[in-house]
Amino acid sequence: MPRELGGRLDGVEGLAQVLRPVFRRDVALGFGAGMTALFAASVVWSAGDGRQRRDTARRLLGGGRMTILHREFAHANAILRGEYTARPAPGGGYVVDGRKDVVINADRADAFVAYVRTAPGDGPDSHSAFLLETDRLPSHAVHRLPRARTHGMRGAHYAGLDLEQCPVPADALIGELGEGISLSLRTFQVSRSLVSGGALVGGMDSALRYAVRAVSQSRRGLVLRGRRGRVLAGVFADLLACDSLAVTGLRLLDLAPEHALVPSAAVKYAVSALLQEDLDDLAAVLGARGYERGPAYGGFQKLVRDLPVAGLGHAGTADTQAVLVPHLRTLAHAAWRGESGHEAPAALFTPGGPGAPLDFRRLAAEPSDPQHGCDGLLAALLGAAARLDGHRSRGPRWAALADLARAFAAEVHRLADRCATLSGRPDTVAPAASYVLVDRYCLLLAAAACLAVCENAGPRAADGALLAEPDWALLALSRFGRRLGLEVPELPDGVALDLAAGLVDRYRRGRSFDLYGMRLA
Repeated sequence: MPRELGGRLDGVEGLAQVLRPVFRRDVALGFGAGMTALFAASVVWSAGDGRQRRDTARRLLGGGRMTILHREFAHANAILRGEYTARPAPGGGYVVDGRKDVVINADRADAFVAYVRTAPGDGPDSHSAFLLETDRLPSHAVHRLPRARTHGMRGAHYAGLDLEQCPVPADALIGELGEGISLSLRTFQVSRSLVSGGALVGGMDSALRYAVRAVSQSRRGLVLRGRRGRVLAGVFADLLACDSLAVTGLRLLDLAPEHALVPSAAVKYAVSALLQEDLDDLAAVLGARGYERGPAYGGFQKLVRDLPVAGLGHAGTADTQAVLVPHLRTLAHAAWRGESGHEAPAALFTPGGPGAPLDFRRLAAEPSDPQHGCDGLLAALLGAAARLDGHRSRGPRWAALADLARAFAAEVHRLADRCATLSGRPDTVAPAASYVLVDRYCLLLAAAACLAVCENAGPRAADGALLAEPDWALLALSRFGRRLGLEVPELPDGVALDLAAGLVDRYRRGRSFDLYGMRLA
């Protein structure tokens, strides 16, 4: 809830920190009782009028519930199937018809923010957003359907909502008629970043903790040598790198939300993909314990079910690719192709640093100044690579990190050259190569955030001793490099072992495994 409406929301980075302990315990609880209401209310905060904002604030501060009804995508999964349509009513207002069978909190919500079709076709003005408050709708036209059982996030209440010839007042329209697609592009930036920085990172923190616990209860005790140690150190490095990208996206929303469209999509795409792979690695370390249903390890199987649903969001990979693929065409013409003169500001890469309250009305539906967006992040990678050359004398690990950074900088330029082959195609064409380039693009952004966080870490950081040293960034970038097919040299002796020791230290001290190293309750 924004402060001007009586709430305490200072910024989305701080909100993600508050939500992480919830997601570490139960992803379904975090969604059902935490973020879903914000996803719905963010549409009102972005484009609602004074009455809508006041009523929504009063409802939520009074303990009411809100949820969101997304629009349909062709060939969608069950969560997205079905849609609502609206037509003008003879006496004013609208008549809404439609049904969706799987909506989170549909059986308990007092209000719904609905994306409703108001025009035929699939153009940018085909949908509008409505604030449907149940106390302003006739009860005979609103039918709540039975709860739907899902494989993942079983603790969340998924049910259906059927609106049958439902009269809706004219002032239920949020923003302008036909503005629904634009509003979804604007507000999805918040949901993508919070899902990545809150749910996925928080959930993976617990998944990694289960694996470390399993090793500690083995016959050898908590000795992370050999294959298990390498796996856990690698997942720890991935978690820190993904958190670097997630926190960068969250801080961008707080500091410059008008530039967050493309970066938020890249954050969601990369974090979802990387951490899903790491879940498989952790399952191998847990072995038979990963299938237990008791209190000690039963939560791991719950995370295996819940985290993919959390990563799906509205439309998962397809949703983020739809934002990222068109941006690849501009990558070939970026001004930094020959130099790194417009890096993203260092404030984006300082977890817990000074921020500002998110102004939802500043969210944009079109990419803007590249300096603050993804192009600025790639420029930061080039700048970090150049500066790391001056750290070679600090030891073999810094020299190895400088070599890897140089290899990633060269890959940035190769990617730009490959994107140039897309620039001559019509905007309606998305060749298969585009989706391969999106993978590479997002990995490079993750590497950029990783290097920048390492470079800007200092004694004020929650765990500055670990973050300011090269081990975690070196291991994370070597793993990213193998995913990209780069020639990755062998790591200096002891990198994985020392990072595993840092993991064990946090485990024993009861600290989170993310960038903040927070004390666990």
